[in-house]
Amino acid sequence: QVQLVESGGGLVQAGGSLRLSCAASIRSFGSSGMGWFRQGPGKEREFVAAISWRGARTSYADSVKGRFTISRDNAKNTLYLQMNSLKPEDTAVYYCALAKGLSGSSDSTMYDVWGQGTQVTVSA
Repeated sequence: QVQLVESGGGLVQAGGSLRLSCAASIRSFGSSGMGWFRQGPGKEREFVAAISWRGARTSYADSVKGRFTISRDNAKNTLYLQMNSLKPEDTAVYYCALAKGLSGSSDSTMYDVWGQGTQVTVSA
């Protein structure tokens, strides 16, 4: 059974940093694009970042560009999201997702496996 398990969320002050991890129990992890999405309180789920199967290509939402970095370690079947200079508006549940193909995407319909999410709360 395919599973994605996020970890690393928590409470942090504005300006602080967190590193999210997503552990995948799937053999095709290394041949699939991956993405991070988030859903803030009272908001719809939104794209955060995506990465291609080997990590050569990445993309980011404008709201996190320059502050967040997506990366992956295929040997460890793990996806990461380094979040720096956090703002209160980054408060959300963060989800990792496995893409249907080799590339990541900002389109959530291009993903078919989702984790359960990890809460990130940024205090002012």
